[in-house]
Amino acid sequence: MQKIKTDSTEIEIGRIENLIILSILPIIFLISAFLLDTPANILKGLYSIIISSDVLLVDYLEVGGIGATFVNAALLALINIFIIYKLKLKLNGALIAAIFTITGFSFFGKNIFNVWPIYIGGYLYAKYQKIEFKSVLVVIMFSTSLAPIINEIAFGLNTNILFSLPIAILFGIFIGFVITPLSSHMLRTHDGYNLYNIGLTAGILGMLITSLLRSFGFVIEPQQVLSTKYDLFLKIFFFILFLLLIILGYFINNKSFKGYKKILKFSGRLVTDFTQLKGYGITYINMGIMGIVSLAYAISLGGVLNGPIVGALLTVVGFGAFGKHLRNALPIMLGVALGAFIKIWDIDSTAVILAGLFGTTLAPIAGEFGPIIGLIAGFLHLSVVMNVGVVHGGINLYNNGFAGGFVAAILVPIIDAFKKGD
Repeated sequence: MQKIKTDSTEIEIGRIENLIILSILPIIFLISAFLLDTPANILKGLYSIIISSDVLLVDYLEVGGIGATFVNAALLALINIFIIYKLKLKLNGALIAAIFTITGFSFFGKNIFNVWPIYIGGYLYAKYQKIEFKSVLVVIMFSTSLAPIINEIAFGLNTNILFSLPIAILFGIFIGFVITPLSSHMLRTHDGYNLYNIGLTAGILGMLITSLLRSFGFVIEPQQVLSTKYDLFLKIFFFILFLLLIILGYFINNKSFKGYKKILKFSGRLVTDFTQLKGYGITYINMGIMGIVSLAYAISLGGVLNGPIVGALLTVVGFGAFGKHLRNALPIMLGVALGAFIKIWDIDSTAVILAGLFGTTLAPIAGEFGPIIGLIAGFLHLSVVMNVGVVHGGINLYNNGFAGGFVAAILVPIIDAFKKGD
C-alpha cells in the first residue's frame, strides 16, 4: 500500500486498488452489453466492427450495435489494465489518460483486432533498444491512433486476405516500432502545450503512409457513419457514471473536496500528473467534473450523442488526470463554439462538438496564458482541425491532436514574442 503525500487527508489506496477502480467502467460496459443485447447479436456486431473501415468517422454503435460496442470497449480496456498489472506499473495520470482514451476510441476506430500489431511493434522496439517494454507502454497505447490503417490494408485492398492481412500486420508493427522516437522529437514542436502529442506524431506519420498508398493507387476514402439511436440512453448512462466518479473521489479524499481548487492553479502543460501532485481522490473528482461539464457542453450545442462524441467525453475525462481542468479547458471549448457560431460549420454537428471537446488538447495554453488566449486558441483550432484531416485520409484518429500541434507551434511563439517585447 502506498499513501499519496498531499495536503488532504486522503484514504490510503494502493496499486491494485487503483487498477480495480479503473476496471469498474469496463465491467459496467460488459454487464450492460448483455443486458442490452443478445450474445448472438453481440458476436455478429463484433465481427462487423472488426472488418469495417475505421477511418474518421465510423461509429461502432451504428456498425455493430450498442452491445458489441460496449464489449469491444470493455475488452480493450480490461486487457490494457491487465498489461499494466503484469508489468507492475504504478497507476499514474498518463496511464489513466491512456486507458480512458483507448476506451473512448473503442466506440470508433479501435477494436480488438486492429490495435495489437502496434503493440507488437512497440515490444520489438523495446527489445531492440534493450529497454523495458513498460517504459514505452504509454506511448504505444496512445499510438493506436493509427489502428485504422491496419483495417484499411487488411480488408480494403480488395485482394486475397492471405496477402493483405500480413501486409496490414507488418504496417502496424512498423508504426509501433518507430512511434516512440518520433513522438519525443515532436514534443519539441509545441513545447508541451499540446496534450495529445501522439496526435501530432501520428498525423505526420499517417500523412506519409497515406501519401505512399495513394502513389500506388490505393486511395483511402473519408467516412461519415454516425448513429442517432442511443442518444438519450447515452446521456443518462454517462451522466450517472461521471457522477459516480465524483462520489468515488469524494470518499477516497476522506469525504472532502479539499484540494480541488489547487488543481485549477496548474497550467496543465506536459507533464502535469494530478495523481502525483494532489492524490487520487481529487483526481477522480476532477475527472468526474470534467465529464459532466463536457457532457453539458455537447448537449448545450444541440449534439446527438454517438460513438465519436462518447469517445471525446471519455478522453477528456481521462485527461482530467493529466493536465485538464475547468479553468484551462472551458476557454478552449468556448473558443470553438464561438468559431462555429460565426464560421461556416453547423454548431450542433458532430465535427464541431468533437473539435470543442478534443480541442481541449490545447488546455495548457489557456492555463499558461489566460482565458482570452484560450478563446483565441479554440477559435483557431476549429478552422485548422476542419481542414487537416485530408492529408492523412482520416487514418489518424487523433486528428484534433494533429491540428492542436500546429496551433500550439504557431501561437505560443507569437505570444512569447509579444511578451518579450513588453
